[in-house]
Amino acid sequence: MAHGSGRHHRPSRTGTGWILATTRLHDASLTGNGRRRIQVDVYTAEEAASYLRARLTDDDASHLLDETVEEVAATLGNLPLALGHAAAYMLNQDLTCGQYLARFKDNDRRLEHVLPEAADADGYGRQIATTLLLSLDAAQRTEPAGLARPALQLAAHLDPAGHPHALWNTPAVLDHLTEHRGPAPEAVDDTPDVTAEEAEAALRVLHRYALITSDRRQEPRAVRIHALTARATRETTPDEALPALARTSAAALLDIWPDPDEPHHDLAAALRTNTDHLHQHTADYLWQPHGLSVLYRAGKSLLMAGLTSAATTYWKRLSTSSKQAFGPEHPDTLSACSNLALSYQQAGRTDEAITLQKDVLIDCERVLGPEHPDTLTARSNLAVGYREAGRTTEATTLLEAVLTDRERILGPEHPSTLTARNNLASAYSQAGRTAEATALLEAVLTDFERILGPEHPDSVTTRNNLAVTRRRAGP
Repeated sequence: MAHGSGRHHRPSRTGTGWILATTRLHDASLTGNGRRRIQVDVYTAEEAASYLRARLTDDDASHLLDETVEEVAATLGNLPLALGHAAAYMLNQDLTCGQYLARFKDNDRRLEHVLPEAADADGYGRQIATTLLLSLDAAQRTEPAGLARPALQLAAHLDPAGHPHALWNTPAVLDHLTEHRGPAPEAVDDTPDVTAEEAEAALRVLHRYALITSDRRQEPRAVRIHALTARATRETTPDEALPALARTSAAALLDIWPDPDEPHHDLAAALRTNTDHLHQHTADYLWQPHGLSVLYRAGKSLLMAGLTSAATTYWKRLSTSSKQAFGPEHPDTLSACSNLALSYQQAGRTDEAITLQKDVLIDCERVLGPEHPDTLTARSNLAVGYREAGRTTEATTLLEAVLTDRERILGPEHPSTLTARNNLASAYSQAGRTAEATALLEAVLTDFERILGPEHPDSVTTRNNLAVTRRRAGP
């Protein structure tokens, strides 16, 4: 990651002392033969906050300090270069830390406005965005030539805290790098497709030039970028490049998203935060078929993780946005509302869940037809809501109809059919019909284990349900 003060290297000792050279380049040729690399990193969180307090206090401006000083330091990534600019800007404009933070987070303000060159009180000598990206031209010329800039632009629109290395081996990313590779000295039209090996090499180039950090030991956040380097990159990325960046990143995230999430909690969490950052930075460009899929996948991941409050907030926002973009009866809007109902149900807000799911089912039947998969899902979700509310008779009647339809339309071994059978068995068990529930669960478990494997979460859940039902039935 770019840190402004560079990396320090100590070459061989001379007759009179040591030679000290600074560079941001991470290259094996700089060490060896008696030379040793000394890493100079950003401040710690405590050092960064202390710097701001001391800088403002020493200038008789302690009135500008408030409870957000640590947040200012963290937002600036504890980068000495940025902290120096920010402190001088606050002094010049008589802004409190909180007021400065609000301006910095305003995406309509560019880095040159909130970290202006005129505030270079510590003598770094350059506007901060220029400093952060100083080595990009050299990286772009380094083999594999022409890939550093498009690769950095992709990384800059994702979570600075890191994303999985596997993203760079997806077809979407390789196609994007091929299409947006910088011009070669000759035969541009004959440039072959970028390979996974070249994409890896491009990451290593960016790592060597301190524009990103690529470390597989940090999975699932192996590829990281300093937040200010990311912002400087986004601000120098042409607007016309955003649709392709949004489309590529969305497809790549979906490609590496595990299904189901359960065995991969850390990976799923990383993919959710990367989706959030992508949505924030590419805005309306994700509200296309290619982008919506990853937004819906992230919301479902919150539900799977049991993050009820976050899921409810997420689906409220998504359903509102979908209504504004497509209208209240669009299939994507209905899907978002259905997932909002599920989040209500998960939060124990059963009555709200049932009311909303009834509305969704009515709209699905009218707009999509009674046998559309989304209609069957809405009917099943409503039945589960009834079951959670203790309305067992209504739940059982509805779930029996759902199972009949799914067996007829999707086939007896489709995962949705097996789920419907599982839900019906739970309703039977709740109603005291334990013999029917047990027989149904035994059959479902056999099918799940054969089709999905014994360790699949659906198999595990069914096995647990069967055990509970057998205990209820007694000896």
